[in-house]
Amino acid sequence: PTDQDKIDEYMEKLTEKRDPYDDEPIRSPLLKVHGDTPMNAEVPSDLLGSEYITPVDTFYIRHHHPVPLLSEEDVEGFRLDVDLTLLSKETTTSTNKDNEKDGNQKHLAKLSLAQIKSLPKVEVTTTLQCSGNRRSGFNDFRKTSGTAWSQGAISTAKWGGARLVDVLMLASDQLAKDDDKREDGASHRLEEDTASTRGSNNLLQTLQTLQSLLDEHPTLQHLRFESLDGMRASIDILKALSPFGDVILAYEMNDELLPRDHGYPLRVIVPGYAAVRNVKWVSKLELSEEMATGAWQRGLNYKVLPPSVTDANEVDLDQMPGLAEVSVFSGITNVSRVDGEEVGDGEKKKMVPGETVMVKASGWAWAGGGRKVVRVDITGNDGTSWSNGDITLGSNQPRGRAWAWVFWECPAVPAVVCEDGTSVELSCKAVDSSFNSQPGSSDGIWNVRGLANNSWFRLRHRVV
Repeated sequence: PTDQDKIDEYMEKLTEKRDPYDDEPIRSPLLKVHGDTPMNAEVPSDLLGSEYITPVDTFYIRHHHPVPLLSEEDVEGFRLDVDLTLLSKETTTSTNKDNEKDGNQKHLAKLSLAQIKSLPKVEVTTTLQCSGNRRSGFNDFRKTSGTAWSQGAISTAKWGGARLVDVLMLASDQLAKDDDKREDGASHRLEEDTASTRGSNNLLQTLQTLQSLLDEHPTLQHLRFESLDGMRASIDILKALSPFGDVILAYEMNDELLPRDHGYPLRVIVPGYAAVRNVKWVSKLELSEEMATGAWQRGLNYKVLPPSVTDANEVDLDQMPGLAEVSVFSGITNVSRVDGEEVGDGEKKKMVPGETVMVKASGWAWAGGGRKVVRVDITGNDGTSWSNGDITLGSNQPRGRAWAWVFWECPAVPAVVCEDGTSVELSCKAVDSSFNSQPGSSDGIWNVRGLANNSWFRLRHRVV
């Protein structure tokens, strides 16, 4: 059976005893709920741009299964499995299956929450976006499969936790202590001098150590994650180990204990990547030659197929990469009229279809891969003319590590009045530091799963 079959079978057994959704957390009524088994809820547009750091209770929610419920005893006994088998010289040279099996067991470190929290705490402010955000825009062109998200499956938080590399080193140190007790001297260390390198905080030494690790283990390509709910995903090893990648294991969100809906007790934060790679309720890490198995990494769920493909059976999914680092996106959250003669009681003179009026607009923009958003362009006449937005928040992020969105405002956008005489239609597009921009239409990027819609964001809005 496939991984998904096993998960479904497990869920059926749970359902026989009781509804697994009976223990779901209480959610804010402000969220726009698309489904509650599992919970999928987005941030309404009027709240999306209200605060740069999204409050925990209105952070969007995207689940695949019921939220794990851990008792105090469960949390106390929680252990993060860290599999460093790939680094073991013994495993790569052994031909005895029994010894290899035994070796695999001994190459697995188990870390408690207390041990992970004893590591230096770091904080990373990053934006997470569901890969299906704005799927409804694709559906306007041609039907896709999945939740019909508007623009609200995106939020930003300040995450606190331990650096991934520090967690791997802690596991390496634990296994090395076990090695010292063994007669065969098999090594599971990430690098002989990695511990001293970490302590010195010497960037050049860190980079040298990373290069040595990759040279000595050329088959090391991926870091796999496994969740308490059975989900599996992975990221490339260069992102995982890079001192500039800022990958962490988070146990705090916005200076509070990580809530259940967002991964308690531990989740991976992979800045600049699709949110699905930021695995919640993480229970296992594994250094690997291959990407994770399962529907969320190798299946159709998170693969962007060509616009010509409407049946996934027509293509070899193994040849299609899954979403990892993402593109550039933007949205509009507020529009209001700024000109027009007042005719009484604060109301402005009636607009005429086809005439041009001035409006002001504001919104958000974000690029994956740590690329800064350097410009946001807004049009009220379908691209005949453009106005530049002023970036008001988030502009001071360092190049290459701009993990969070920016907020923008444009005080004057010429906009053509729609045929109803009461509304205008605005579009926006963002440009990142690599000068990637957003395509004008979704036609050329449409895909059957409705993923990664970064066409111009279009909003028709009543302004009188």
